[in-house]
Amino acid sequence: MIVEKPIKPRSGWLPLLMILLMPLGGITMFFVAAEAGGFAVAFLMMGGIFVILAAFVMLFGFMAVAPNDSRVLLLFGEYRGSVIESGFYWVNPFYSKKKLSRRVRNFETGSQTTPEMKNQQGQVVQAATRSGGRPSKVNDRDGNPVDISAVVVWKVVDTAEALFEVDDYEHFVAVQSEAALRVLASRHPYDSEDHETSLRGNTIEVCEQLQKDIQERLDKAGVEAIEARISHLAYAPEIAAAMLQRQQAQAVVAARTKIVEGAVGMVDMALEHLKRDGIVELDEERKASMVSNLLVVLCSDRHTQPVVNTGTLYN
Repeated sequence: MIVEKPIKPRSGWLPLLMILLMPLGGITMFFVAAEAGGFAVAFLMMGGIFVILAAFVMLFGFMAVAPNDSRVLLLFGEYRGSVIESGFYWVNPFYSKKKLSRRVRNFETGSQTTPEMKNQQGQVVQAATRSGGRPSKVNDRDGNPVDISAVVVWKVVDTAEALFEVDDYEHFVAVQSEAALRVLASRHPYDSEDHETSLRGNTIEVCEQLQKDIQERLDKAGVEAIEARISHLAYAPEIAAAMLQRQQAQAVVAARTKIVEGAVGMVDMALEHLKRDGIVELDEERKASMVSNLLVVLCSDRHTQPVVNTGTLYN
């Protein structure tokens, strides 16, 4: 495995001054050769040509590195180091300088990238484009089809690994993130009533696990997954209606259970209050009638219609 070797080349301002002066020195040697004689003429002419050619070759050694940018230096296919500090530098003009961005980037899973197209002259005729992300259809732990997508924030932290360990690190990040998301969705149910981890009920925990899973896959590519968040989560269209009915039924049952618990508590409190203050003495049958009436009033989903009893309970 190739490990990044950060280097800091010499500043480019002094070499720039030298390169500007070298052509003047070469031209001066031509003038001196015109006035000289013998063997010195050829020597000065060759020296002047060499100085001018050397100045021209040295021009290819300059490079300007912007903040959060980098240059990977190769000498005839051999890795020599990476320049990760911003500035204006001069290096060996025979170095191949590969530009690599260290800026934070993000993408949404399910998006498709169209590579740039060049003509025979090497000119870019169509720039690279990335389509919007589309949710991926996967089965959760219970086998229910769900549509899910995530936004991944990442950046390059090791330029050597990103350039040499994988063929295309951007494509590698996209594919591995999609795979990690699918595996994560298959390990958890969409929703759960048993207080276990679910995709919908434990979003923070699920996103943290997704970030760790993606990072494990991207370590070999010199990429850090800064953050991973689920951006879309829903049942697949073919079962969405049935699952909505189930959720509605569960909500109704939960609401009714809460209402009944409150109504029983209120009835018990009323009977206890009547008994403690001695307001009225109720036998078991009248207590049962009172409990029945109060539960009907408290648990009904409609307004009750009062009925005035002018007789007694037994008439």
